[in-house]
Amino acid sequence: MTPRPTGPELPRIHAALSAFHRRQAARVVEFPGGFAALDDRYTHSRGNNHLLVDGSTDPEALPERAEELLGHLPYRLVYVIDDEVAAACRGPLERAGYTHAAIYLMRHTGPVPAHGGARHVGLEELRAPASEAWHRFVPGISDEQVHHLVERRAARLGAAEDVRFLAVYTEDGEVASWADLYLDPTAGVARIEDLVTAEKHLGQGHAGRVVDTALHLAAEAGCDLRFLSANKAKWPHRWYGRKGFAVVDTVHCFEKA
Repeated sequence: MTPRPTGPELPRIHAALSAFHRRQAARVVEFPGGFAALDDRYTHSRGNNHLLVDGSTDPEALPERAEELLGHLPYRLVYVIDDEVAAACRGPLERAGYTHAAIYLMRHTGPVPAHGGARHVGLEELRAPASEAWHRFVPGISDEQVHHLVERRAARLGAAEDVRFLAVYTEDGEVASWADLYLDPTAGVARIEDLVTAEKHLGQGHAGRVVDTALHLAAEAGCDLRFLSANKAKWPHRWYGRKGFAVVDTVHCFEKA
């Protein structure tokens, strides 16, 4: 079982997740126990077109609900935040052809690092390196798909009170590593996401500098709760552990292509 933090931290993280998906959506469709976050500008982006279940819902109705709300897309994606709700939904969704994956929510529990030297950059500065990275991550991906996945950052500018895209540069002026930082000082919560390092700059400490900068800026903004998400099945969550992050919960992801 995933360890949980004491006190009010976990509800704050869950609230931040729901708010993130609502704020960046072009339109939101409510249903009992959750909502659909949709954006027709980026139909190739699962991060912009999905269901998020953040309360009690009817598990048997969920597959049909996904068809109704996501039927215009070539995929169906459903996030379920609560473990017990996810356990109830798993059977109906798997019978409908969905596969399950677990995403760790990891809270920073270590000391706040010094500023790592990453800069606050704009969309245009990340466009080329992010496009190259997507072609590396998904061989055979189309130019249209890459365009949606790169340009969706424009929607993410509205996903928090203060959104910053951070990047570390090489001495030659190339973008080496980058990430998104979402700050909500009113709630005291910060989220770090989409940490990427350009292939030729891997293993040189650039990602660590980006994370250090993000954590430093979050603390500076008064965000005492700092977290990120990481796929349970992949290695980065172990690297984050060495950077002072600890698993505090699991979000359940159900997908059908």
